[in-house]
Amino acid sequence: MSATHHNLVVFYRVIGSILMMQIMGLTLSVQAAELDTTAPLLTVYKDANCGCCEKWLTHISERGFSVNAHNIDNLYEFKQSKGIPTSMQSCHTAVSSQGYVFEGHIPAKFISRFLATPPKDAIGLTVPAMPVGSPGMEYQDKFMPYHVLLMKTDGSSQVYAQVNTLEESVK
Repeated sequence: MSATHHNLVVFYRVIGSILMMQIMGLTLSVQAAELDTTAPLLTVYKDANCGCCEKWLTHISERGFSVNAHNIDNLYEFKQSKGIPTSMQSCHTAVSSQGYVFEGHIPAKFISRFLATPPKDAIGLTVPAMPVGSPGMEYQDKFMPYHVLLMKTDGSSQVYAQVNTLEESVK
């Protein structure tokens, strides 16, 4: 093999390596961009026999959230450990990857709004009890207006949103 031929082989290997690294770099950039656009994850703790929880999981999944559901036996103790007062509890508890809690049948749009700009000193949101017409609690065309409450780290709460119609609830 001549020196010129050898130099060309080396040259093409170097160019090939550079191109391959650029392609791999582009692939990594695309993968990183895909990770940035993934749906927010909610880990949901619920009772295995609760049908309305399953309906709420469908509501939240259809509106852009990834859901990881766990059936647990000690829901009350779990809710207490997350700082959810008994008066603000409902049937299921969702926990975001940031550690915020979302208790009960909260419409997805309020969870999205909360996560986009979490209020200071907040642990999360709750819809206490199980209001008819809230996501997962739909029954015919019946609806009961309800509040979405902001739960704070000091144990207090305040109205985060008022839901007055079935359309506002399940949009």
